[in-house]
Formats: sequence, structure tokens, C-alpha cells
Amino acid sequence: MTARKRALLLVWTRRVAQGAFLLLFLALLLAARAPADGTPGRLLGIFFDIDPLIFLATWISARSLEGLSLLALATVLLTVLLGRVFCGWVCPFGTLHNMITSIRTRKERLREGRDAYSGWQRAKYFLLVGLAVAALLGVHWVGVFDPLSLFYRSTATALIPAAQYATESVSTAVYRADPRAGPLSLAALTEPVYRFLRDDLFVAKRAAFSGSALIFVLFLAAVLLNLARPRFWCRYVCPLGALLGLVAKRTPLRLAASSGECGGCNLCRVACPAAAQPEKPGEWLPAECFGCWNCVAACRQNAIDFRWESPFAKPKAGSIDLSRRALFASALGGAAGFLTLRMAPLAQGRTFSPELIRPPGARAEDEFLDRCVQCGMCMKACPPNALHPASLEAGLAGIWTPVLVPRLGYCEFECNLCGEVCPTGAIRPLPLAEKKTTRIGLATFDTTRCIPYAYGRDCIVCEEHCPIPTKAIYFVETPIRLRDGSSLVVKQPRIDPELCTGCGICENVCPFKDRAAVRVTSAGESRHPGNRPFLPFRREDGGYGEETGAGPYGYPAGP
Repeated sequence: MTARKRALLLVWTRRVAQGAFLLLFLALLLAARAPADGTPGRLLGIFFDIDPLIFLATWISARSLEGLSLLALATVLLTVLLGRVFCGWVCPFGTLHNMITSIRTRKERLREGRDAYSGWQRAKYFLLVGLAVAALLGVHWVGVFDPLSLFYRSTATALIPAAQYATESVSTAVYRADPRAGPLSLAALTEPVYRFLRDDLFVAKRAAFSGSALIFVLFLAAVLLNLARPRFWCRYVCPLGALLGLVAKRTPLRLAASSGECGGCNLCRVACPAAAQPEKPGEWLPAECFGCWNCVAACRQNAIDFRWESPFAKPKAGSIDLSRRALFASALGGAAGFLTLRMAPLAQGRTFSPELIRPPGARAEDEFLDRCVQCGMCMKACPPNALHPASLEAGLAGIWTPVLVPRLGYCEFECNLCGEVCPTGAIRPLPLAEKKTTRIGLATFDTTRCIPYAYGRDCIVCEEHCPIPTKAIYFVETPIRLRDGSSLVVKQPRIDPELCTGCGICENVCPFKDRAAVRVTSAGESRHPGNRPFLPFRREDGGYGEETGAGPYGYPAGP
């Protein structure tokens, strides 16, 4: 079998593998929801488990391997042996780039110099160095640029909700209009499709995420740039590709001249999505090559082929010029990023943001930010759509990390999915019993808006929905004087701070939909002793603690 025929077979095998991995990625993303048997499978986060960039950066930032998977080392080993095949065969975001790149016409690809190697491709290595230095100093921003985190976050918070919204809107419009052509009804055709998408594909009810517009715009830009250069993100930006490129520099599977004679047609260069210089076998760039075999398949003269060589022999290949000056500047950029993101009082723990309500099980803020990779798995899995990508609630250091927004959703009392699906341990997987008593915030009443206080009418909506068995909201019957001088007794609600966990359901169901009369803030959260407004009460045994014998405001209950 000639080199070209073998390469054509491998190219089609790669395409099948790429499609399979993309479908698996999307299937696991759609499956990140409340499971029927109560426990989500560990396989849901498998793509993050095999991501060596997430593994390395989180290890550096958190100084711990707790919560991380060693499967990432398998990707490293595969790269050592075969080069950047993860980028060419596995990465679902890379597959999407390939699909968009294929839209470009052959005439555009043949344009002289358009797809040749550019020195700007070194930018991803400098970005990698900057992110690594920032992580070492305590700012974990790798998740912003990691391709798997970016793709998952964009799909979970923007693409799937948009697809669900479009499906519901179109189906509803067709159902209401019910256009007909004689005995045929269009609604009769669309309704089965809609029910399949709703019940079997999406399953979970449609979510809406704050801040998803910016996420979508950035995702769209990253994808559409492939129309300017093939796999633009992979060539110029991707820090995971840069890391794997450094590992692949001495791969034993190397491109070399074969038995045929090169005719100078440059078809191999045109077919190469990575601009790895396959038209110059002696200057081929193993750190850039995706191992896609496109170049060998395109060569009609069988002039090039991949061959096994000793990994200890110096490869006959080109190299990426990473100057020490540029690397030093990148390291300084990472340090400057650390200082910039940590200068705010919030980042230094001198103040607490009332809107920064983290999910139950979230570690202390510094440690949480050392681990969170902004992937969006917890947001996708949250049944009540309570978790949303942060904007500036946590400062720039915490952009797109999960925050609970009570006006949009609440923490379900019988759910601990966020901790179960978190791939890096930023949210600890709490047993359900412990999760039910973990405080993530504290509710307070706005007496200028609360109906019993401001308007002299009974309202018990918040108390009815409070999930705490003994109710964290109770009533005090209070006589009030009406406009005509008569008296009336109304039930005014109070919060028991020893029972309130800050789940947010009271704010979510409050009859005031513009600005709730009961609002939840981060005060009292279990993970931060410094953010607790109440001193621990003294127990009957002389010690200090919580719960036992607690009265309404944290003092011992009276006789």
C-alpha cells in the first residue's frame, strides 16, 4: 500500500473518530442533569479529566492533586508517542474548527502564502507561559482559554438554551397558526419532532443564563475566525495546544521525505490545517502538527510520509523560535495579571460581595478560585437554573465562575449535583445531609416592601416555600392601626439565622418580581467565618457553637 492510500484510510478513520468524540462530548453535556437514580456518573467530566492543561494549572494553583484525575497523564503519554493527535483526533472544539474551515473554497486555500506558517503562531506559547505564572502566583485563569472549558461553557450557557428557545418558539408559532394544505397539517409534522427534542434530547427544562450574550459573542468570534485562517484558535491562541506542542517536539512519529519526488505543487501545505510546513520535510514543525495525515493524503507523488524514528535521535525538523526575551515578557505579563486581578479589596478578602453567593460545598474563595476552571458543568447540572456565570461579582479573577442568583433560581434542598459534577474539586461533593445544613447566605426582609410590614396585609408565600423542616421563616403576630383607625393583627415574617441556609427560594417566589421584598446575600456563609454577622451563642455546657438550644437570633432559647 502506498503512503497516500494508507494516509487516505487514516484520514477517514480520523474523521470518524472526530465525529464520535464530538457526539460523545455533546451527549455527556446534555446528560449533565438530575439523574433518575440520584447519582450522576463520573463519566460526565471525562473530557476535563483527560485535559493535561487543566490538570497542570490546577495542580500549580491549588498546590494539591485532590479532586484531580490522573487520566490527563494518558494524554501526555499519547502526545509523547504520536504528537498532537489529541488536537487532530479527539478535541471536540478542534473538530468544530475543522468543520467551519471546510467552508472555505479551494481557491481561497490555494492563495499564495495565506496558509503558510506565521510567527504569530508563537502567541499561544507566550499565553501559556503567562497563564502558568499567574496560576503559580494564585490566579487561575486557564479556564477562560482552555478549549474544552470554553466549548462546554459556551454550549451549556448559550448554545443549548438558544436552541431550546428557538425550538419552542417555532413549534409554538406553527401550532397556533396550524397552516394547512388541504387535509395536511404542518403542526401534525412538527409536534412529534418538538416532543422528541423536548422529552428525549434536551430533557431538562429551558434555562436562561445571565451574561450568556458575551460568552456567545466570544465563542462565535473564535469559530468564525476559521474563515480567515484554518483552525485559527488552534494555531494562534490555544494554550492546551501549546502545552501539547512542547511535549510533542521529539515525538518518534516524524514526517520525512519518501520514495516519490516532490513536484512543488504545495498541495500538502494547502491541506495542512496547522501550517506545520509539510512542504519542507527538513523544516517540518512537530510542535505545530496535529497528526491529521492530510498532507500525506494530499501528495499525489508519495513524496512524504510519517515514519518511526528513535525518540533519542535529533529530529530533522524546524523549530519554533521562542526567544528568551519574549518568554520573560510573557512571565512578567502573568505576574502583572496576578497583581491586577488581586489588587481589589474583594480579592484580598477585605470585604465580601453580597451578590457573591457560591454553591454549597464551594471552598473558601481563594481556594475556590485556585481550582475553578469556569467550565459551566455545575451550571448545566443545576435543576432550578440557580447557578450562573459571574460577571464582576467576584472581580475579574472570578469571571464566569458559578454564582447563585436567587431571582432566577434557588438551591434545591434535595440536590447536591453541583459538587458531584465539579471536575476539579472547587465545589466539594457534600453528602446530602451535610449539604442541607451548609449555609451559602442569609435572607433579610426589606420592610419597606414586604407586604405585611408595608401594606398591612398577610402574605405567607416565603414561609410556605421554605424547605427547612422546622422553617427558617416564622411569624410574629403584630397589631397595626389601619387608615380608618381600626386595628388589625397581621403576621409579620422573621428570619431565624440559625436555620436559614440562604437557599434563595424565598426571594425567588416573592410576589414582588421587580425587586423582591426578601433578599438573600452571602452573609453568614459557612465557608467564611469572617462573613458571619452573628457571634456564636453560649451553650448550656459552657462552650460555644451553633444549633443546639438556639433561639431565633442565635441566643440560647429561653425557658
